[in-house]
Amino acid sequence: MSGRLTFDTLPDLIETEAQLEELISRPTQGLIDDLATVEGDIVVLGVAGKVGPSLARMTKRAAPDKRVIGVARFSEPGSQEELEGWGIETIKCDLLDQSAVARLPQAANVVYMAGKKFGTNEDPSFAWAMNTMVPATIAAHYRQSRIVAFSTLCVYPFGVVAHNGWDERVQPRPVGDYANSCVGRERAFQYGSHSWGTPGRLIRLNYAIDLRYGVLHDIAQWVIKGEPIPIRTGHASVIWQGDANAQILRCLKHATVPTSPINIGGPEQASVRAIAHAFGEKFGKAPIFDGEEEPTGWINSTYLSQRLFGYPNVPLARMIDWVAHWVENDMPIYGKPTRYEVRDGLF
Repeated sequence: MSGRLTFDTLPDLIETEAQLEELISRPTQGLIDDLATVEGDIVVLGVAGKVGPSLARMTKRAAPDKRVIGVARFSEPGSQEELEGWGIETIKCDLLDQSAVARLPQAANVVYMAGKKFGTNEDPSFAWAMNTMVPATIAAHYRQSRIVAFSTLCVYPFGVVAHNGWDERVQPRPVGDYANSCVGRERAFQYGSHSWGTPGRLIRLNYAIDLRYGVLHDIAQWVIKGEPIPIRTGHASVIWQGDANAQILRCLKHATVPTSPINIGGPEQASVRAIAHAFGEKFGKAPIFDGEEEPTGWINSTYLSQRLFGYPNVPLARMIDWVAHWVENDMPIYGKPTRYEVRDGLF
């Protein structure tokens, strides 16, 4: 099925990876309407990660008359050709190479997705270079553009779950090299915005759900394998990756001067215990829990994004159905746990 992403067009189950890729890149009407009002072409930096291909494809589907240019090192065979098959222009570039960045074409709109998370604890210097030096270079090169840049909920201090979490007015108080370097990323783009009047948004993304990875996938795997589920982190804000992509791209229309943060995630804090029991019913297995829920966690409020974009199209229950079917049928996975349960900031 193709067209626009709405609740009424959602399948009951997702049977193939091709169906998943089509659905996860299906634009919403809101995105189509917003990009029609945003002038200029769009460059996606760091396009070759888990999320980049679907975001770039969604961009092209929502705005077929715009040039969409994907930039990455393209170290994985076939990734560049796949993007080009969807009508996306590609450029090989190591963003740590300032001379190579200087040769990148200008564009009115930039989506910045590059960064380093996992393995930060083993090599913090590389994470800091990717998460601070590269953004400073990009902010300077694209000073005349709108820049929507990925960040993370981990820049916030822990919040009380019962209080619904922090909104964008709360100042970062990060724990660990990863989260601290992500604050550095935000500061680099904020400096560029203050210096050159660059419009932008800083996307403090919660946990996006793809059937091949994500918080729901992690919990489902623990349940089906009969492994203990760490429950100290008892809640998480989850959102379908396609809904997250659409909201992030719509931020190009809602860029601010100076650039400002926006939380992107689900409308509720989902209970890990309740999700595990839902998977347990589907698999016929009682979940095993390790520990007890802490009253705090990386919790933030998505009221601002809800006001701008409305509710996500894919509800939590439908995501649980999809993930359960995918895991039970041993479908392809990325093998990259989210580590959402980590509480010490060491990734």
